[in-house]
Amino acid sequence: MQSNSIHITKRKVFVAAVDLAEGKVSDIAVDIAAEFNASNATTVSRQTVGRRLNSAGIYGRRPAKKPLITMKNRRARVDFARRYLKWTSADWGNVLFTDESKFNLFGSDGIRFARRPRNERYNPRYTRPTVKHGGGSVMVYGAISMNGMGPFLKISGVMTGKSYRDMIINAVLPWAQENTPPGWVLQQDNDPKHTSRAVKAAFQEQQVTVLEWPSQSPDLNPIEHI
Repeated sequence: MQSNSIHITKRKVFVAAVDLAEGKVSDIAVDIAAEFNASNATTVSRQTVGRRLNSAGIYGRRPAKKPLITMKNRRARVDFARRYLKWTSADWGNVLFTDESKFNLFGSDGIRFARRPRNERYNPRYTRPTVKHGGGSVMVYGAISMNGMGPFLKISGVMTGKSYRDMIINAVLPWAQENTPPGWVLQQDNDPKHTSRAVKAAFQEQQVTVLEWPSQSPDLNPIEHI
């Protein structure tokens, strides 16, 4: 009788743990144990819940990061996809995709891991060198299209609407006029300096067609994947 009771309890914990685990991103074993214990006569530990979750293939993992996209921008992304649904590769071949990016001169902003034996944390083979103040970085502007790589420019200082306009007129437009088909289209994100009054006036004067771009959509830009 006791054996059957233990079996039923284990099964109950297993089912409850899996059901309660869905949608939780914190230390779910602790949360689930507390929630289970609050509504059941049987008390279970965090370790027991953890084992049940592991047996169900639900392991503790680092949550993936993704932009918190507002509902307004979600709708804009869907509208963008529908608007250009029938564009062909030839149509997209007329688009010059652009972006600005920071490159560290020493190290990386990302998290890195190292496999090492026990008690070897400070062995130079397994450490990651650092420098004071991060070692500096450089900002660059780049462009690509189906016709190849476009201008790749170093950005000195803080870019403003005026300096962005001057860069487009002096470097990007001459390249585009020589290397892209007639009727080419410029893609840029919605950074305020890209949409400043000075830039809009220059685009109108130079007859530059700008692709309307949904906010919070770096994943749609192929240059982000290079």
